[in-house]
Amino acid sequence: MRAFISYSHRDADALDRLHVHLANLQREGRIETWYDREILAGEVLDDEISEELEAAELFLLMVSPDFIASNYCVEREMQRALERHEAGAARVVPIIVEPCDWAAMPQLRRLKAVPKDGLPISEWTNANTAYLDVIQEIRRIIDAGVSNALDSTADEEQPATTPQAAPRYRVQRDFDEIDRSEYRDAAFTAIKDYFKLAIGEIDKVEGLRGRFVDRGANSFGSTVVNRGRQHGTAHITVHCRNAGFALGDIYFSFNENAADNTANGGFNVSSDEYEQFLVVTMSMFGNEPNRLNPEQAAEYLWNQFIEQAGISHA
Repeated sequence: MRAFISYSHRDADALDRLHVHLANLQREGRIETWYDREILAGEVLDDEISEELEAAELFLLMVSPDFIASNYCVEREMQRALERHEAGAARVVPIIVEPCDWAAMPQLRRLKAVPKDGLPISEWTNANTAYLDVIQEIRRIIDAGVSNALDSTADEEQPATTPQAAPRYRVQRDFDEIDRSEYRDAAFTAIKDYFKLAIGEIDKVEGLRGRFVDRGANSFGSTVVNRGRQHGTAHITVHCRNAGFALGDIYFSFNENAADNTANGGFNVSSDEYEQFLVVTMSMFGNEPNRLNPEQAAEYLWNQFIEQAGISHA
């Protein structure tokens, strides 16, 4: 899916972080992003942007005070994106980067904004969690495809179709073993991606070091070192195994290179009549949450891990 990213140049740092989190989707060949840094010297800016506005299937609007203040972002890029959204030819996703008056804009207020509940990325305790929420929503959009897209060969006089509103009802269903296995694998991938990105951030903090080790499709490990503490080293090994495995669908040990038959805790895939989720098993800490989505499970496990080294979120 080709995605056009509209942003203010003052939000270049947020754009760079978004691209870090998009790396897996790009590596899988599921998304191709374009933004104005792709314009080569000597090319006509407006012509190149116009071509990309017509080619994109997905528009990611990085909404901030500077984005809203930019006439070009709002009146040129966002306006054309919304026109194509209304025609069913593309999807528009507002990504709220910083607190701003976006909810007062009728064009944006009626769209589903990310991260969750439109809470600005800058206000999340761990920005990685916010970006992960954004990426999970983009994955869902790619999986679903662009609905009601117009056939490029359709008669120009045919009226454009308007995409249906998002359903406001929950539908009961039964989940089989394939559903369970797919959810487990997706959750493990989300946790793995979270740790890889978070270790990269830890490594940039003065006095801290981090190491991420990919051990294949079903296992990874991480280490953090807090140089300011005598016993400031923490290890974790995370495994993913077949449904019904005694130690959990996803389980972990606070040891380096831990064997796959040992665990300090884990998560099992469960469900109600509407959706699947993760539940904590073999708890070491007490007062555990009753149900977690993959992003929440990743943050929960990360916090337990770094606490072993005397580190916590500010």
